[in-house]
Amino acid sequence: MKRLLTILTAFALTLSLTQLSGGQNVDLSTIPPRDTVQLTIYNSEDLTLVRETRHITFKKGLNPLQFSWVNTLIDPTSVDLRFLTHQDELELYDTTFPHAKPQMLYWNVRSDFDGSATVEISYFTSGITWAADYVCISNPGETDMSFEGFVRITNNSGEDYTNAQMRLVVGTINLVERVRDLAQRGMISKSDFNDYRLGRKKASDMPASARRELAAGLAADMDRISSNEKQIIKEGLSEYFIYTIEGTETVKHSWSKRMRLFAGARTPFRIQYRYRPVEYGHQLVRMFLLRNDEESNLGSTPLPDGIVRLYRDNGRDGLSYLVQHYTKYVPIGQEIELNLGVDPEVIHERVRIQSWRDDFWFHDTNRRRYVSLDGRERIERNFPIAGWNAHDRWVERIRNYRDKPIEVEIRLSFNGHVEFASQLEPELYDFQSPQFSATIEAGRQEDLAYHVITHQGRNAKQNNVTLREDD
Repeated sequence: MKRLLTILTAFALTLSLTQLSGGQNVDLSTIPPRDTVQLTIYNSEDLTLVRETRHITFKKGLNPLQFSWVNTLIDPTSVDLRFLTHQDELELYDTTFPHAKPQMLYWNVRSDFDGSATVEISYFTSGITWAADYVCISNPGETDMSFEGFVRITNNSGEDYTNAQMRLVVGTINLVERVRDLAQRGMISKSDFNDYRLGRKKASDMPASARRELAAGLAADMDRISSNEKQIIKEGLSEYFIYTIEGTETVKHSWSKRMRLFAGARTPFRIQYRYRPVEYGHQLVRMFLLRNDEESNLGSTPLPDGIVRLYRDNGRDGLSYLVQHYTKYVPIGQEIELNLGVDPEVIHERVRIQSWRDDFWFHDTNRRRYVSLDGRERIERNFPIAGWNAHDRWVERIRNYRDKPIEVEIRLSFNGHVEFASQLEPELYDFQSPQFSATIEAGRQEDLAYHVITHQGRNAKQNNVTLREDD
C-alpha cells in the first residue's frame, strides 16, 4: 500500500451526504498527481530528503488533507507542508495524528479563496541509496586514459518515485541517527539545537520534536545550491558536495537504476613501482597515479568513493582487463591511486649484505663472593651488556625486463632509535619512515643500497628515524 495524499473539499463532503442518502458507497477522495519530485540522497546516513509539489484545488473555508505513509520508511516527524502560491490566502490551521491510524496525519487548511494553489510537501525517508563506479580505459602506450563516472540508485523505501530530479550528497553530515531509529524524546533549547547542527553534540541524543527544525535547516542548505551548479558547502564540522543529475529519472520501489555521472575525459597518468611493506606487504606493486585536478581534465568536482574498473586498449580493437579497485572519496586536487599488483616483468629482491654490532655499553652490577678450591675468598664480577648498536646493510635489487624505464619508490618503517643512511638522497615521510626513489632503465638491474643503524638498550635515546650521510 503506497502513501496517499487525499483532498476532501467542502464540495466533496456535500456530495458524499447526497450520495450516501441514496444507499451508494462512493469513494470521494481525490489524489492529485505530483507535479515535480526531487530526491536529495545523503548516502552516508541512509537519509533522503524528498520534496514534492502538487496543485490542489481549495474551497473557501476549512479544507482537510490526509497524508499516509503505510509500508514506507518515511519519518513522520519530518513531514512538512508549505504553500508556494497564495501564501497570504492559505493557512495551515492544525495537524492531527489520529490514534487509530498511526501511519497517517490530517492537515486542516483554511482558505480565503476558491481555486488552485501549489503546495510543497517535504519529508525524510530512508531505504534509498546510491553507489558510484568508474570505467577507465588506458591507451596502448599507458600515458593517458578515458575516465567516466556512473551512479547506481537503489530504491527500497516502499514508495515509487516517477520523473524525479536526483541530487546526490557526497561527504558526511552531522545527523548521525538513522531515520528508521527516530524516537520521541521531548523539546530542546535553541542553544542545544545549534550544538547539534554544528556537530558539537551527537544528533542521536536529539529529541524528535527538534528534528523537523533540523530538516528545515538542511532544506535551507539545499536551497542555497543552484540546481545548475555544483558547489562545496562547509558549515560547522560538516563538509558535503551536491551532484545534480541532469533531467529526471523514474525509480520504483525495489528498482535499481544506473546513470551517467559525468562524461569521459582524456586523463594523463604516470606509473610508479612502490615497495611499502606497511601498506602493500613485502612486494613491489605497480601503481597508476592520476590527479583530480584541471590539468588532468578532472577537478571540477570531488569524486565519490566507488569501484574503479581499469582496462587497456590493446591496439587491436580490443580491451585487456587490468584491475578492479575500490577508491575512497577523492577531493579536488588529490591523487587517485590504482594498485595493479605485482608486475611479472619487474623482479624485486631484498638482500642483506652485511650485519654487525658495535659501541657496546657494559654495566657492572652483579658481584658474587665464593671460596676457591685453594681456600681463598674470591669475588666474581659480571659485566652484562646494557647497550649496543646493530648495523645492517641492505640492497633492494630490482631487475627491469620491460621495454622502457620505470620509476621505483622505496618506503620503509622502523621502530625505535634508528639512523638511516644511503647515497640515494633519502627523505623522511614521517618520523619513522624514510623513503627514496630511483629510475631503473629498460633491461637493467640496479642495487638500491642503504645502511640501517639501530640503537639498542642504553644506547637508545629517542623513538624516531634520523638521516645521516652514508660512510
